[in-house]
Amino acid sequence: MLRTVPELPVIQCCTPLAGSSLSGERATELEGVMKALADRHRLRIVNLLLRAGAEPVCVCEVQPLLGLSQGTVSYHLKQLLDAGLIERDTRGTYSYFSLVPGALEAVREVFTAPGRVEAAAATACC
Repeated sequence: MLRTVPELPVIQCCTPLAGSSLSGERATELEGVMKALADRHRLRIVNLLLRAGAEPVCVCEVQPLLGLSQGTVSYHLKQLLDAGLIERDTRGTYSYFSLVPGALEAVREVFTAPGRVEAAAATACC
């Protein structure tokens, strides 16, 4: 006696990809920004500047809040400056720092998901 196997429905195993909205060149630019942010002290500095609103913050205020030496704070500020995240305004012998308007938007865009992509056709990946 021959046994019949019931036919199972075909299930797509993969979510269709929309492709990256990030070009290779833009990814390279953002890599420098991400590297600058990939440090706990620099993250704290960015957070401090965000909490200050649009007001520039003197380096003399940053140092005691972080509990780091002046040289170490200057090093971290330079990394953020070179990445284009902050800007410096020198007033006499003091430097004041603030976030570059919109500098963090590019980072946010990388992690913002668009709407779900619907399957264009019955194309299975497996």
